[in-house]
Amino acid sequence: MKLALRTAARLVLVALAGVLVAGAVAAAPAQASDPGTNVVGGTRAALGEFPWMVRLSMGCGGSLVHPQVVLTAAHCVSGTGNNTSITATLGVVDLQDSTAIKVNSTYVLQAPGYNGTGKDWALIKLASPVNNVPLATLATDGSNDNGTFNIMGWGAASEGGAQQRYLLKAQVPFISDATCKAAGGSYSGLVDAEEICAGLTQGGVDTCQGDSGGPMTKTVNGTQIQVGIVSWGEGCARPGKPGVYSQVSGMYTNIKAGLDQLTGTVPPGGCGKSFTNGTDVNIPDNTTVTSTVTASGCSGAASGSSKVEVHIVHTYIGDLIVTLIAPDGSRYVLHNRAGGSADNINQTYTVNLSSETANGAWKLEVADKASADTGKIDTWTLTV
Repeated sequence: MKLALRTAARLVLVALAGVLVAGAVAAAPAQASDPGTNVVGGTRAALGEFPWMVRLSMGCGGSLVHPQVVLTAAHCVSGTGNNTSITATLGVVDLQDSTAIKVNSTYVLQAPGYNGTGKDWALIKLASPVNNVPLATLATDGSNDNGTFNIMGWGAASEGGAQQRYLLKAQVPFISDATCKAAGGSYSGLVDAEEICAGLTQGGVDTCQGDSGGPMTKTVNGTQIQVGIVSWGEGCARPGKPGVYSQVSGMYTNIKAGLDQLTGTVPPGGCGKSFTNGTDVNIPDNTTVTSTVTASGCSGAASGSSKVEVHIVHTYIGDLIVTLIAPDGSRYVLHNRAGGSADNINQTYTVNLSSETANGAWKLEVADKASADTGKIDTWTLTV
């Protein structure tokens, strides 16, 4: 488990002569009811500035990505299943505002395969839709994973401090994966495709405990695109120790599949539901292994343009044959010893499964046909 998962919301801001600088945090944070001194040099967000921003009762942030679904961090929740214990608060910047919208949860979907490293996202389904509130726009690719980002949260004014009553905001610059890893310690294990770093080299501006699950956005042509989810960091606002965020673009396909699963989105021509197995399965030399997902809640046949998203970590993918096996035993070859010495398969295949019943146990079979190179099935998703 990486250090300082950010499960208590706040922003650390330090100002000198009106310029954000490094090297300090509030020595004696004031009480959360005092908006004037809670965050040194902080800026209070205006009502409606981040309308999709959500405060969750377990002490995390989130973003409204569907009228009935909140996106947050996987480490903010205890797992997947029915859950009525979480209250989402939104529509305000002051948590004591009597006009706040409050809705309880009904179900939580934690990222399949989450084990404390990467994949730090979760979806919370609400008991009823929140209407007339703008939704967060998620990054679907990495084109906006750079530049200057917006961060926001309701938390402590300093490392280990008390959380906030008022929503605060700040800006932080992108930090490359290489620079982030060079910070050492927990940062050396950064998951490139699933984590993105941001912060000032000299420190002084950061998210911290309790901001977990909240969004990091980039403003593009007047629209804020959510590029990150507050995840972890070593301390808060320390020089050379940036904030680490779940990289939305790197996990968008899985987040979207989970969202479709919770909302029952059904595109024409098929069930439209997605099913994921994120449990690692080792692939030894000259061995055939399988990973299973069980499709349910569908009626009739699968789509003629079903999707199979495959993530396999393996050196020399020319050793591999990857096959989708339908519940009735029909086989659909996805990858047949192509790619030569290239490493890893990260590919979405379109398959005509219109002759197959959607419900049932589907298997991804991976056959290693040579020696010297091994790997694992990391995660795969079937959309029928």
